[in-house]
Amino acid sequence: MPDFVAVFCTCRDQQEALHLANAVVEQRLAACVNVLPPVQSVYRWKEEVQIETEYLLLIKTTAARFAPLRDAITKLHSYETPEVLAVPVADGSDRYLAWIRESV
Repeated sequence: MPDFVAVFCTCRDQQEALHLANAVVEQRLAACVNVLPPVQSVYRWKEEVQIETEYLLLIKTTAARFAPLRDAITKLHSYETPEVLAVPVADGSDRYLAWIRESV
């Protein structure tokens, strides 16, 4: 597993997205969270295709902090099954990666 991950999470609305972003940064589970503009999500849920407008969070953290981050999102999120996907960071600028490590 790499040292750093980028985590994707979608939220029902901007208020929830900002609440989650603030909570995980305050708890030092993430160094930074980008709250992206509304996206259209098309997905299958309970055997029906759904189309919803959601906000996408792009969360930067260390691999070591992923499990507690996932648990915090699951606890705070309004969805029954929130999206929490970690993507390994292959490389990055030394200064930025050091900042992530120091921030969490």
